Amino acid sequence: MPLRVLILGANGFIGSSLTRAILTQKDWEVYGMDIGSHKLTDSLGDPRFKFVEGDITINREWIEYHVKKCDAVIPLVAIANPIQYVKDPLRVFELDFEANLEIVRKCAKYKKRVIFPSTSEVYGMCADHELDEAESSLVYGPIERQRWIYACSKQLLDRVIYAYGVRDGLDYTLFRPFNWIGPKLDDVMEPKEGSSRLFTQFISNVIFQKPLQLVDGGKQTRSFTFIDDGVDALLRIIENKNGCASRRIFNIGNPKNEVSVAALAKLIVTAFKDYPDYVEHAAKAKTVVVPSGTYFGKYYQDIDKRVPSIAQASKHLGWKPKVNLKQAIKLTLDYHLAHKDYRLE
Repeated sequence: MPLRVLILGANGFIGSSLTRAILTQKDWEVYGMDIGSHKLTDSLGDPRFKFVEGDITINREWIEYHVKKCDAVIPLVAIANPIQYVKDPLRVFELDFEANLEIVRKCAKYKKRVIFPSTSEVYGMCADHELDEAESSLVYGPIERQRWIYACSKQLLDRVIYAYGVRDGLDYTLFRPFNWIGPKLDDVMEPKEGSSRLFTQFISNVIFQKPLQLVDGGKQTRSFTFIDDGVDALLRIIENKNGCASRRIFNIGNPKNEVSVAALAKLIVTAFKDYPDYVEHAAKAKTVVVPSGTYFGKYYQDIDKRVPSIAQASKHLGWKPKVNLKQAIKLTLDYHLAHKDYRLE
């Protein structure tokens, strides 16, 4: 019998890409819920995909029924944009922790496997050269730096899930995405500054001929990971051949794609020169330095460096990322600039 997978937040960046990959590469059945479906247009007609529009904080009976029915539960509903951590921390806590805790408890109650999205943010300001799932400390700033409420919410759920594993034998996998990027991450045609995450924001800035803002100079580094590589890891985790992913934590990132924010801005501007409609945009593009307090507000605190060790994913999943940063940028631009809905008119 094919695996039955429940994806909550199926219309999100990861959810929509994972749904499509399952339907094209596996014989599994997917049950999905989200408050919208605009990223799922290429999956909605598939007979193995049953989707319902709903809210995880409201449609609790539907969720409970499908947790009981499915083999693996993947709760992807979360606010994952740093500007929101600062502006609306209580909403982040209520959705990312409280609403997801209910789902985790249902998985424990019905003894269902849960594959939970932790985050690279749980490592906070850890100074380790490479961040290790078992050894690295999780280091946060003072309480007034509200941006840490996201990382704290995720970390506490990691600990709750782990504890259910120890006490009740809950079968889980925690995965920590390191700056996953690619088509449909955010709407590149949203001109409002701060509405998107860094990667998409820079693309949007070039399209709308706005300066690319480098927070505190853009010296911070991140390890960007193309969505297809991330989804490949998730498929291996869901399949869980010989229990290879059970009760494990995996960093899912690309250490070779570590780059400073300032260097990323240059790479994106350069990539636009290959698209005739945007050559002039690229020629006029400029960067400006902005203090973090101005861009994010006084409750923000930054992370200087974030590079994963992926030894665990390599050893247990046989996984390695394949897409370099220049390819990832090109594939993202190819998608957005070719789709008429996303084109400037």
